[in-house]
Amino acid sequence: MNTTPDSATLPSFYSGYVAHVAHLSIADALKWSNEQLLKTLRTLPEEKGTYAYAPGKWTVKEVICHLMDAERIFAYRALRFARNDNTELPGFDETSYAPESNAHARTLSQLIEEAKRLRATTIDLFNSFTPDMLKRTGVANNNLVSVLNIGYIIAGHEMHHLSVMKSRYGI
Repeated sequence: MNTTPDSATLPSFYSGYVAHVAHLSIADALKWSNEQLLKTLRTLPEEKGTYAYAPGKWTVKEVICHLMDAERIFAYRALRFARNDNTELPGFDETSYAPESNAHARTLSQLIEEAKRLRATTIDLFNSFTPDMLKRTGVANNNLVSVLNIGYIIAGHEMHHLSVMKSRYGI
């Protein structure tokens, strides 16, 4: 399906994320962004998983868990709105999630494989949506957002953090 983000239903906070993938269809954005992340992460030795570029910053493993947590939350929002659920959904505090992610009890390769499987299910979800479902909107974290834009946010968020990992983590 040929798609493009809709600026009318894209919270401004996410526009920088979406800019990374706006030139792609939603299907291609979800696939491509994950391929880029996984390709990069697969080059890392296990010990790099516990690296943080500064005190108090997330480790590589915690960033991966953050990406998966956010993807699950965004996919849930997309599902709710696609199914015509008009309930306003709350935001979430990603800073409280990271220390609770149990990231360091898993190997880097386990997290990489989990991220791969998660994205496959997210792609399946978005492929199940009709064009009308993709246009549906809802309110999450006090912001109007479309189902389509949620998919672009998932992909763009991943590319944003990959860029940060490359520039600040030396990946």
